[in-house]
Amino acid sequence: MATSRTRLDTPQETRRPLLRRPDYDADALGVFAESFARFLGTASFLVYMTLFVLIWIGWNALAPESARWDDYPFIFLTLILSLQASYAAPLILLAQNRQEARDKVVAEHDRQANARAHADMEFLAREVASLRMAVGEVATRDFLRSELRDLLKDLDERSRADGEGDVSA
Repeated sequence: MATSRTRLDTPQETRRPLLRRPDYDADALGVFAESFARFLGTASFLVYMTLFVLIWIGWNALAPESARWDDYPFIFLTLILSLQASYAAPLILLAQNRQEARDKVVAEHDRQANARAHADMEFLAREVASLRMAVGEVATRDFLRSELRDLLKDLDERSRADGEGDVSA
């Protein structure tokens, strides 16, 4: 009796999927989805779609019996509109997902730029504070002028005092 044992040193056979995923250019499909979604959001799409439905209903209601292809409940028109909606919804979602991915990248760039700007502002604030401290230790022009005036006044008083002392002697 040979029992089949799974060996750990032997790779397992990979199972092939039942349905093979089709090869397609995801970026090209995304660009198409975005342009399609952009077109669906325009007034011209609404006008074209309204004209299409009115012409369809008008033809199938007013044309001779032999020229009609979709009688009153307009089942074929409903099928076409449902098919259009079933393709439009995933394409719109795909366009939204691509926009969301772009928004995430932009938000990340903005966050990084804000972090850099914050770091720069903190650096500049420290620099301004150090400059204020350094300027506090430096004699200003007004301070020097007042000191020179005081010295000049002292010299004038001494010279007057010395001049008066020579006269009295």
